[in-house]
Amino acid sequence: MVQSIVATIKVKPGQEAEFQAVALQLVAAVNANEPGCLLYTLSKGDEPSTFVFMERYADEEAMKAHRGMDHFKTLGRAMGAFM
Repeated sequence: MVQSIVATIKVKPGQEAEFQAVALQLVAAVNANEPGCLLYTLSKGDEPSTFVFMERYADEEAMKAHRGMDHFKTLGRAMGAFM
């Protein structure tokens, strides 16, 4: 069964560009390395410091695999500094 996630992230004011740069690295890594991920995008939210990840996975296993990927762990930690 397809699994979908919409994650809205609030970034510290003034750190939007830094967050976006790291987040786009994550988007590229996911799309290049996770065949079970059917959609992984980053968009700007309604507020200047808000971003939205849209994710869709082929199944629950693909979603679990995503969370275990080194690029997710490393870049996720890097993004955390801006939240």
